[in-house]
Amino acid sequence: MSFPEKGYSVLFPALQHWRESNLMRIPNANLLQDLGDTTRMGGRLWRLPPNFANTWHRHVASWEFYFVLEGVGRIRVGRESLTVPRYGSVLVAPQAMRQVFNDTQEDSLWLIIAAPQEGQAGERTSPTDFYPEDPRSLPPELSGRAWPPG
Repeated sequence: MSFPEKGYSVLFPALQHWRESNLMRIPNANLLQDLGDTTRMGGRLWRLPPNFANTWHRHVASWEFYFVLEGVGRIRVGRESLTVPRYGSVLVAPQAMRQVFNDTQEDSLWLIIAAPQEGQAGERTSPTDFYPEDPRSLPPELSGRAWPPG
């Protein structure tokens, strides 16, 4: 789908398409896809229930901007685990390993924006480019948890 000629798209909350992620079963909404554009950047809402984590991954070309909308955000970047308060944000460079997780008792809601959208620069990629380690690896804060949690 291409961007509308009028120069903007609007996505109302009732029209957001929420689904579970393939690998880690985390509820997310692909906002940019629902707005009709997947070529310039990526943008999703990720709702992490307690004791959940997204994949341990990196990107080839995409920078990612992480913004906490609700709850307390927890993210590991490389070997560091960070706590990000509501309305706080983190910018992660392409090759850095990263994983959003939730070791609190409340849901957290993240807005994650990636640019450029992975694959748009014509680079060839393989799964090992994104997952050089086991993508289901959990941060130390969630050690001892069964996966997937539930």
